Amino acid sequence: MRSRGWSGVTPASDEEAIARILDAVDEVVAEHGSAIRLADVARKLGVTRQTVYRYFPNADALLIASAMRAVDGFIDQIVEHVRGVNDPVSALVECVSFAVETLTGDPQLESLLTRRQDGEAVTSLTSDTARTFCLSFLHRLDVDWQLHGFDSAALDELAEMTLRTVQSMLIDPGAPPRSARALRSFVARWLGPAILYPRMASLSIHEQATTH
Repeated sequence: MRSRGWSGVTPASDEEAIARILDAVDEVVAEHGSAIRLADVARKLGVTRQTVYRYFPNADALLIASAMRAVDGFIDQIVEHVRGVNDPVSALVECVSFAVETLTGDPQLESLLTRRQDGEAVTSLTSDTARTFCLSFLHRLDVDWQLHGFDSAALDELAEMTLRTVQSMLIDPGAPPRSARALRSFVARWLGPAILYPRMASLSIHEQATTH
């Protein structure tokens, strides 16, 4: 956790630092609209621009993280929506589907994910900050990830794959849009095996070890 500035009140963790940065983003957007600058956010926090850069590479990343946190409190909604679901496939398929249904049509997020200026790449949901958000979210689910073969590296990859899936489906939802049932069936068919793979692999290795 980086500890310079912060108007004399240093965050206790990276998570708190990110939360305070996003609070400042919300305030700046409320005052000046979505055409924000990292300098405005840094000034609001009493830190240097370099401090904000350590967590967010650009203003678009700030806006995306703010949108992810703010859209109908959707992360809390998802966690509550799948509370008590222990199966990783069932939990993540519902999470992805619910996220796509909730975020589709949000004008701020849609603009950020599809606009391209001066040859720049389309803004991605798979930044380090976005993956940190997603990992935090995965840990809030009632799934024993270790039991299902996910170490920290595998869970980080799952967070990235989850974000890539959501981003792809937000950019191009398909025509006509899938019904709620068809969406979940589609996500389960193609994302489900990837979720099952770590445990299948670990069981296979265990079986090989016990037979030799």
